[in-house]
Amino acid sequence: MPESLRRAPAGEVGLKEGAPVSEENKALVRRQEEELFTQGNLDAADEIYAPDYVGHDPSNPEEVRGLEAAKQAAADYRQAFPDLRVTVEDLIAEGDRVAARLRFRGTHLGELDGIAPTGRQVDCTGIVISRIEEGKIAEDWASFDDFGMMQQLRLIPESGQRPTTS
Repeated sequence: MPESLRRAPAGEVGLKEGAPVSEENKALVRRQEEELFTQGNLDAADEIYAPDYVGHDPSNPEEVRGLEAAKQAAADYRQAFPDLRVTVEDLIAEGDRVAARLRFRGTHLGELDGIAPTGRQVDCTGIVISRIEEGKIAEDWASFDDFGMMQQLRLIPESGQRPTTS
């Protein structure tokens, strides 16, 4: 079998200064959360995402497709939550996938998906599974506690509370 078609066990290919691929992939995902979302460095997206990136999130009506759309999605979250802080709580890598357990905190000071700013703070968790291709994130599958976030923004009542009327 040609060398280019042989599949090596996870963590044994693409060594960079002695780091296994899985460690490189985890560092890339951590960089996405810290530089792009927490620090708001949109230029980092050029080094983080593949040009044909696809982001899947059941709470979004459409997939995020392409590098520019990924930058816009990050900018939208930073605009809605200017003090956004994303904490990577766990990273697990195998093969070309990285699973991240995340916590995000911020104050809702800008519009988000048509929701006017509430001025309320949120503290939510989520899971993102990223597929890495040629050293960049090619695809993400995200699932966040959007219901919990809506409760914290008081857009829907918390358990045991009656809906507020306007």
